[in-house]
Amino acid sequence: MSTPLRAAIIGLGGWGQHLVRSLGPDSAQIRFTAAATRTPGKAQAFAAEHGLRMLDSYAAALADPEVDVVVLATPHLQHTDQILQAAAAGKPVFTEKPLGVDAASAERAARACADAGVTLGVGYNWRYQPALQAIRRMIDDGTLGKVLHIEGNFCGPSAYRFPKGHWRHDRAEGPAGGMTGRGVHVVDAMLYLAGPVAQVTAQSFRLVQDFGMDDTTSMLLRFASGATGYLGTVIATAETWRMQVFGSKGWVEVGDVEHLTTWDLKLCRIDPAAVTVKQRPELITFPKTSTERAELEHFAAHVRAGKPLALPGGDAVHNVALLGAILASIESGAPVRLS
Repeated sequence: MSTPLRAAIIGLGGWGQHLVRSLGPDSAQIRFTAAATRTPGKAQAFAAEHGLRMLDSYAAALADPEVDVVVLATPHLQHTDQILQAAAAGKPVFTEKPLGVDAASAERAARACADAGVTLGVGYNWRYQPALQAIRRMIDDGTLGKVLHIEGNFCGPSAYRFPKGHWRHDRAEGPAGGMTGRGVHVVDAMLYLAGPVAQVTAQSFRLVQDFGMDDTTSMLLRFASGATGYLGTVIATAETWRMQVFGSKGWVEVGDVEHLTTWDLKLCRIDPAAVTVKQRPELITFPKTSTERAELEHFAAHVRAGKPLALPGGDAVHNVALLGAILASIESGAPVRLS
């Protein structure tokens, strides 16, 4: 293999630093060698510790011949323009989720990269969980039977973490409460397992604080396949997350307090010879992995091969379209269909 791709991390807040730590210095595929951030003074010590060259701006990273790819850990509203700039510069780009905050912007970003032949990756790291991949195989090989229903939540005290005026309390940055920070991960997992969503009915409220985004958001889903689902995200409670998939032959469940770990999986199947006997679930464990490192290395492999990753009309775009439908349903109080 040739030398690792040289990546510039754009944004060195908490998550940007987490990505740098997760990838580490020993990947054969991709390594962080440079950084640009809005507050360089706060990041100098971290950059020095991890051997990152500090660049003056995002534009400087795009123009730097020693930067092969850029990785965006920036506020949500910046993603579309930054992706368009990367496409124009011919620089492969990996962005943290979501791809945009409205479907038109997300589609425009994906289309620009496709037209420029630039690989675009989106940070839905749950897809690199061995447990989620195992559920996908159980659907494909018939272990679970027909997928009937998926339910999930992703909750925690996010509303309390950031002071008034912080960008994460900006309702434009975080429409529908915890959806852009948390719920979109569950949505992406659902899309991976059950396919596109055809209809959504949603509600969202701010019940705790007198400022910031909504803290309690929930929705009912109908997938194009006919399966149903529901999802909740509460960002003014204790940390928790969970997803359970119900099939005609059994169910599987993942969930815990931590989510940046390697998940365990519960599997419970019907015994067709004794359908009235209550079966105990089987616990399945997996070798430890870093999903953040896995997603970045997967992106790097596509860059090396000159292959696309996130595409126009793909799941990352559909996820944003669903967010738009959720907002429309919250506003109208009625079900909203997706094309």
